[in-house]
Amino acid sequence: MKHNSFLFLAEGFEEIEALTVVDVMRRAGMDIKTVSITNSKEVRGAHGISVTADLTFNEADYSDTEWLIVPGGMPGSSNLASSDALCELLKSHAANGKTAAICAAPAVVLAPLGILNGKEATCYPGFESKCKEHGAVMRDVPVVALDNLITANGPSSALRFALAIVANTMGAAIAQEVGSGMLYYPKSINFYF
Repeated sequence: MKHNSFLFLAEGFEEIEALTVVDVMRRAGMDIKTVSITNSKEVRGAHGISVTADLTFNEADYSDTEWLIVPGGMPGSSNLASSDALCELLKSHAANGKTAAICAAPAVVLAPLGILNGKEATCYPGFESKCKEHGAVMRDVPVVALDNLITANGPSSALRFALAIVANTMGAAIAQEVGSGMLYYPKSINFYF
């Protein structure tokens, strides 16, 4: 089973969404690396928090990848969408791999690439029309977890989003264990709510 995953960082990323996902996946024992889409590992978030990414885009080896994850935030999502190399990677990966996006990223990054076409998804309120115009079936819920695509609506859903990724790869019991260790006690591990 592949556990090699990457979360992409661009200037203006939503810090809670990015760092919660990395933290939770690492608690679950998953191999998740942060990747700056620029040549600098230092990336400044939407609220002025600077993060040092594990790798730059060109340093990462994407040949054995399970998850590609794009956090939201503005202008972070727009900056991710403006990276041709990232967009090509996301498009090719979506055919057989797993993709996750939260907040504005489903609408700004994934939808224009056709990744949401015909799929159920959620995003930050106000961005739904961008998803719908690219064929997405929008749900007004915090997280929509499909087999190969997980989307979430914003910062307050970051923990659920991260646990949905863990549940997909590691199973519901591990996600429940990690969530409980963080004092998050969902009634069920079903993230379609």
